[in-house]
Amino acid sequence: MADDYLVRIGKLIRDARQHRGWTQSQLAEALGTSQSAVNRIERGNQNISLEMIARIGEALDSEIVSLGYAGPMHLRVVGGRRLSGSIDVKTSKNACVALLCATLLNKGRTVLRRVARIEEVYRLLEVLGSIGVRTRWINDGVDLEIVPPAQLDMEAIDAEAARRTRSIIMFLGPLLHRMDQFKLPYAGGCDLGTRTIEPHMIALRRFGLDIAATEGLYHARVDRSVSPARPIVLTERGDTVTENALLAAARHDGVTVIRNASSNYMVQDLCFFLEALGVRVEGIGTTTLTVHGVPTIDVDVDYSPSEDPVEAMSLLAAAVVTESELTVRRVPIEFLEIELAVLEEMGLDHDRTAEYFADNGRTRLVDLTVRPSKLEAPIDKIHPMPFPGLNIDNVPFFAAIAASAQGKTLIHDWVYDNRAIYLTDLNRLGGRLQLLDPHRVLVEGPTRWRAAEMMCPPALRPAVVVLLAMMAADGTSVLRNVYVINRGYEDLAERLNSLGAQIETFRDI
Repeated sequence: MADDYLVRIGKLIRDARQHRGWTQSQLAEALGTSQSAVNRIERGNQNISLEMIARIGEALDSEIVSLGYAGPMHLRVVGGRRLSGSIDVKTSKNACVALLCATLLNKGRTVLRRVARIEEVYRLLEVLGSIGVRTRWINDGVDLEIVPPAQLDMEAIDAEAARRTRSIIMFLGPLLHRMDQFKLPYAGGCDLGTRTIEPHMIALRRFGLDIAATEGLYHARVDRSVSPARPIVLTERGDTVTENALLAAARHDGVTVIRNASSNYMVQDLCFFLEALGVRVEGIGTTTLTVHGVPTIDVDVDYSPSEDPVEAMSLLAAAVVTESELTVRRVPIEFLEIELAVLEEMGLDHDRTAEYFADNGRTRLVDLTVRPSKLEAPIDKIHPMPFPGLNIDNVPFFAAIAASAQGKTLIHDWVYDNRAIYLTDLNRLGGRLQLLDPHRVLVEGPTRWRAAEMMCPPALRPAVVVLLAMMAADGTSVLRNVYVINRGYEDLAERLNSLGAQIETFRDI
């Protein structure tokens, strides 16, 4: 068998094992072989028989393990089905990736509870593992344990994994405290137009970080004589920009004031985690954060990230588009209040329970029940604003919701260069969306959705919006190459199927 295929098969086996939440030792025990043999197989360094491939597939209960290169993952959707029942919102993707980067601040053992099992997390775990950080899934694959080495091996970084996630940019803040110079691959992620790292650098230069970007790498150097002498004013109230500034400030020996900071959900979760590490943060939930840094962090910490408001919005949109009655539990209401206010004005029929706290003891949750509603287009345009405004990542879901409402809705996605364009993919499914410019789209409803076969948009939220429209369309649709959805959602197809959807995952052999 060609070496290239051995490597591909090894990666498929590794991904299937991680998805199951097994260690290499657990898979070895199921196969009656050694952990070292499984390690060689996953690295593509051992010949593997067809019988062994079949045994591994049976042990992992996975269609991912197949003969040869399985190719991209696709979804086959039988639409026109109503959803019913209830579903829990999973932990926040964006909080989990920020917390994984933040573990680089800590010399001690970190346990993160109910970590999102998504491709974005897997890519970060691959990067962390390549530089010497020991990570393992514990408690039946629900929680994640992270133990850093005494010294990070940045020369061994998995560049391929790093380039598939934009979250790698948040390594800059922690790493500037650990080494005087290092290299990072360019950040990747969704295709949302041109995004520079200059807003990050405006904050991080105040801590002595200087970067030269050449040949696909950020070459970083740190001048230890430089430290913030006055408040840092962010030129962009971005989430990852604020997080990078927080990560840099956490181990700065002194008090750092960050102004024009994002107060969004993932930033608040990061602040709560930093407090668990012993870093005092004042102003959480506001646009001015005061960080009392500590130069050394060496604690064993156990933290539960809160639920994902964007996933909650996805599930609410699924109920609206399929005209279903659905209960969405553990909704972080503080970060969906504007969205729900807009939906109420459009005529959404829903109930909510009394508020209760998330496992972090800070984030407010409710359970929401949504019922089929006769929606009218909103009078005002739909547009994002920094928290506490309408979340930028929730804007695409209003395209599908507006297509289900009577009248015309203007959606103005002013933040990203390309994302409004991707929303017009709904026209392939019967939508009536008119692109006015790269940032504005006019949606006319109601829509009689129809089945289609199409490629997945290269941006996470528009891709899920297309999937929701396929669920509402009579007939069978195919959505090809859904890696981008798996970047941000854990077992989305299976979870929707548990509510009555009919979505089949398949690959081209």
